[in-house]
Amino acid sequence: MEHKGNIKILDLHKVAFLCSQKCPAEVVLKSYDWAKEQREQGNCIVCGNHSQIEKDVFEILLKGKQPLILVLARSLKTNWESEIKNAINKKRLLVISPFEKEVKRITRETAKKRNQEMIKICDKIIVGYKTKNGQLEELLNERNYEQL
Repeated sequence: MEHKGNIKILDLHKVAFLCSQKCPAEVVLKSYDWAKEQREQGNCIVCGNHSQIEKDVFEILLKGKQPLILVLARSLKTNWESEIKNAINKKRLLVISPFEKEVKRITRETAKKRNQEMIKICDKIIVGYKTKNGQLEELLNERNYEQL
Protein backbone atom coordinates (compact mmCIF):
# COMPACT_ATOMS: atom_id res chain seq x y z
CA MET A 1 0.00 0.00 0.00
CA GLU A 2 1.34 3.42 -0.99
CA HIS A 3 0.40 6.56 0.90
CA LYS A 4 1.00 10.28 1.06
CA GLY A 5 0.18 12.43 4.05
CA ASN A 6 -0.39 11.90 7.75
CA ILE A 7 -0.37 8.14 8.46
CA LYS A 8 -1.37 8.81 12.10
CA ILE A 9 -4.90 9.57 10.87
CA LEU A 10 -5.37 5.78 10.66
CA ASP A 11 -5.37 5.73 14.49
CA LEU A 12 -8.57 7.81 14.62
CA HIS A 13 -12.18 6.60 14.57
CA LYS A 14 -13.02 6.52 10.87
CA VAL A 15 -16.31 6.52 8.97
CA ALA A 16 -16.32 5.36 5.33
CA PHE A 17 -18.70 6.94 2.83
CA LEU A 18 -19.69 4.64 -0.04
CA CYS A 19 -22.18 5.29 -2.81
CA SER A 20 -23.06 3.66 -6.12
CA GLN A 21 -22.20 5.76 -9.17
CA LYS A 22 -25.83 6.24 -10.17
CA CYS A 23 -28.20 7.39 -7.48
CA PRO A 24 -31.48 9.32 -7.16
CA ALA A 25 -31.35 13.12 -6.80
CA GLU A 26 -32.69 13.02 -3.23
CA VAL A 27 -29.73 10.82 -2.24
CA VAL A 28 -27.33 13.37 -3.71
CA LEU A 29 -28.83 16.10 -1.52
CA LYS A 30 -28.84 13.84 1.57
CA SER A 31 -25.19 12.99 0.90
CA TYR A 32 -24.24 16.67 0.66
CA ASP A 33 -26.07 17.47 3.90
CA TRP A 34 -24.43 14.49 5.61
CA ALA A 35 -20.97 15.61 4.43
CA LYS A 36 -21.56 19.15 5.74
CA GLU A 37 -22.67 17.74 9.10
CA GLN A 38 -19.56 15.54 9.33
CA ARG A 39 -17.36 18.49 8.45
CA GLU A 40 -18.96 20.63 11.17
CA GLN A 41 -18.62 17.82 13.74
CA GLY A 42 -14.96 17.24 12.83
CA ASN A 43 -15.40 13.53 12.09
CA CYS A 44 -12.71 11.62 10.20
CA ILE A 45 -14.20 10.38 6.93
CA VAL A 46 -12.77 7.83 4.49
CA CYS A 47 -13.71 8.67 0.89
CA GLY A 48 -13.05 7.63 -2.65
CA ASN A 49 -13.20 10.16 -5.46
CA HIS A 50 -14.15 8.22 -8.55
CA SER A 51 -17.88 8.86 -9.02
CA GLN A 52 -19.28 12.39 -9.14
CA ILE A 53 -21.04 12.00 -5.78
CA GLU A 54 -17.79 10.80 -4.16
CA LYS A 55 -15.92 13.77 -5.64
CA ASP A 56 -18.57 16.19 -4.40
CA VAL A 57 -18.64 14.72 -0.87
CA PHE A 58 -14.84 14.77 -0.72
CA GLU A 59 -14.75 18.42 -1.87
CA ILE A 60 -17.30 19.40 0.80
CA LEU A 61 -15.21 17.65 3.46
CA LEU A 62 -11.94 19.09 2.16
CA LYS A 63 -13.26 22.62 2.89
CA GLY A 64 -13.30 21.80 6.61
CA LYS A 65 -10.56 21.29 9.16
CA GLN A 66 -11.26 17.68 10.17
CA PRO A 67 -8.97 14.76 9.26
CA LEU A 68 -9.71 12.89 6.02
CA ILE A 69 -8.59 9.76 4.24
CA LEU A 70 -8.81 9.53 0.46
CA VAL A 71 -8.52 6.01 -0.96
CA LEU A 72 -7.73 5.86 -4.65
CA ALA A 73 -8.85 3.27 -7.20
CA ARG A 74 -5.46 3.62 -8.96
CA SER A 75 -1.85 4.30 -7.98
CA LEU A 76 -0.81 7.53 -6.30
CA LYS A 77 -0.66 10.55 -8.55
CA THR A 78 2.47 12.66 -8.86
CA ASN A 79 0.67 15.99 -9.34
CA TRP A 80 -2.03 17.01 -6.88
CA GLU A 81 -4.54 19.84 -6.86
CA SER A 82 -3.58 22.72 -4.57
CA GLU A 83 -6.44 21.97 -2.12
CA ILE A 84 -5.16 18.42 -1.65
CA LYS A 85 -1.53 19.55 -1.29
CA ASN A 86 -2.66 22.12 1.28
CA ALA A 87 -4.57 19.51 3.33
CA ILE A 88 -1.58 17.13 3.21
CA ASN A 89 0.76 19.93 4.34
CA LYS A 90 -1.59 20.71 7.23
CA LYS A 91 -1.38 17.00 8.24
CA ARG A 92 -5.17 16.55 7.96
CA LEU A 93 -5.23 14.35 4.87
CA LEU A 94 -3.95 10.85 4.19
CA VAL A 95 -4.10 9.58 0.61
CA ILE A 96 -3.90 5.80 0.23
CA SER A 97 -3.51 3.60 -2.82
CA PRO A 98 -3.66 -0.19 -2.55
CA PHE A 99 -2.08 -0.42 -6.03
CA GLU A 100 1.35 -0.62 -7.60
CA LYS A 101 2.73 2.37 -9.51
CA GLU A 102 1.80 0.79 -12.85
CA VAL A 103 -1.96 0.97 -12.18
CA LYS A 104 -2.95 4.28 -13.81
CA ARG A 105 -6.50 3.58 -14.98
CA ILE A 106 -9.58 3.09 -12.85
CA THR A 107 -11.57 -0.03 -13.69
CA ARG A 108 -14.47 -1.89 -12.14
CA GLU A 109 -11.92 -4.20 -10.48
CA THR A 110 -9.76 -1.38 -9.08
CA ALA A 111 -12.88 0.38 -7.76
CA LYS A 112 -13.90 -2.83 -6.01
CA LYS A 113 -10.47 -3.23 -4.43
CA ARG A 114 -10.54 0.43 -3.35
CA ASN A 115 -13.96 -0.12 -1.69
CA GLN A 116 -12.63 -3.23 0.07
CA GLU A 117 -9.69 -1.21 1.39
CA MET A 118 -12.03 1.53 2.63
CA ILE A 119 -14.15 -1.04 4.47
CA LYS A 120 -11.07 -2.70 5.94
CA ILE A 121 -9.69 0.48 7.51
CA CYS A 122 -12.93 2.07 8.74
CA ASP A 123 -14.83 1.67 12.01
CA LYS A 124 -18.25 2.49 10.55
CA ILE A 125 -19.80 2.47 7.07
CA ILE A 126 -22.30 4.99 5.71
CA VAL A 127 -23.91 4.22 2.36
CA GLY A 128 -25.46 7.00 0.32
CA TYR A 129 -27.07 4.57 -2.11
CA LYS A 130 -26.41 1.12 -3.44
CA THR A 131 -27.75 -0.20 -6.70
CA LYS A 132 -29.78 -3.39 -6.37
CA ASN A 133 -27.61 -6.38 -7.33
CA GLY A 134 -24.66 -4.03 -7.87
CA GLN A 135 -21.03 -4.37 -6.89
CA LEU A 136 -21.50 -2.31 -3.71
CA GLU A 137 -24.47 -4.38 -2.58
CA GLU A 138 -22.40 -7.54 -3.06
CA LEU A 139 -19.47 -6.05 -1.15
CA LEU A 140 -21.67 -5.00 1.78
CA ASN A 141 -23.58 -8.28 1.88
CA GLU A 142 -22.31 -9.38 5.29
CA ARG A 143 -21.36 -5.99 6.72
CA ASN A 144 -23.12 -3.69 9.12
CA TYR A 145 -23.73 -0.27 7.62
CA GLU A 146 -26.10 2.67 7.80
CA GLN A 147 -28.01 3.93 4.77
CA LEU A 148 -28.58 7.67 4.35
